[in-house]
Amino acid sequence: MLVEITPKSHDVDIDLIYGKPDNFTGSAIYQRPRCWLHPHTAVLLVRAVDLARRMGLHLKIYDAFRPAEAQWMLWRHLPDPDYIADPRRGSPHSMGAAIDLTLLDAASGEELDMGTSFDDMRPLSWHGDTAVSVTAQRNRTVLLGLMTAAGFDYYRNEWWHYQLFKPRGRYPVLSDSLLAEPMM
Repeated sequence: MLVEITPKSHDVDIDLIYGKPDNFTGSAIYQRPRCWLHPHTAVLLVRAVDLARRMGLHLKIYDAFRPAEAQWMLWRHLPDPDYIADPRRGSPHSMGAAIDLTLLDAASGEELDMGTSFDDMRPLSWHGDTAVSVTAQRNRTVLLGLMTAAGFDYYRNEWWHYQLFKPRGRYPVLSDSLLAEPMM
């Protein structure tokens, strides 16, 4: 049901933040981090990779499929619906329908300045926030443009979050147990 995304299969960098302790919870959520997406999301990712490549850019993934169990862990740590989807509603991540990512310069491999780090839970991380540098605003706009051109919807409070349009009700919330080798 889910497609594994790897650097080799999809020409992306992968740094699954919740597989390491240096995320906002202070501990690793995924014990065996792997990058998975719903097949519909994976098709759009291929389009986004191609658009980025044409611009001399490369995509770096921070998070993709997030088992329902992981969503509950994040919610218990920060029950703020502005930044963490309430697991009772279902997170698009837990459907394989969302991806968190940034842009790299393809030549240097350096991350582009987005004005904040991933999972910066402040209005400074919102799309269109003008308190970040003009360079960061431009980079966010480039990411937004290529991801929406690829067919993704975005979440206004997080410059890094993109998802399928209206995934709730169209895709089921998935548990870690569906994976042959669970992440949790």
